Amino acid sequence: MTLKIRITEGTAPYEQVRAQISEQARSGALPVGYRLPTVRGLAEQLGLAANTVAKAYRALETDGVIETRGRNGTFVAAAGSAAERAAAAEAQGYAERVRRLGLSESDALGAVRDALRAAYGG
Repeated sequence: MTLKIRITEGTAPYEQVRAQISEQARSGALPVGYRLPTVRGLAEQLGLAANTVAKAYRALETDGVIETRGRNGTFVAAAGSAAERAAAAEAQGYAERVRRLGLSESDALGAVRDALRAAYGG
């Protein structure tokens, strides 16, 4: 696993850690089951505070990219299925909410398109 933190970049260090691990897991560079360094170990390696790495790991676990197995360590999870389940659940919640708000399907889809463009820089 290779991570590069650029302090001069406008992105917070924890977000850089999160994004790079997530991308490497998605691309297969970090295979499912790969054991990640401990929070302290990675923090020392990158010259970051342990809380910074812990925050990134918590976000990755919430996203289903990694899983913590207690004292056994932290591993790359089968991200595809967990991420897809989480996305489907969020989409279902969104669909129910916009329907209750009285938005048309077209307006709801437009809002999603705008949000995705903003999130993905497109």
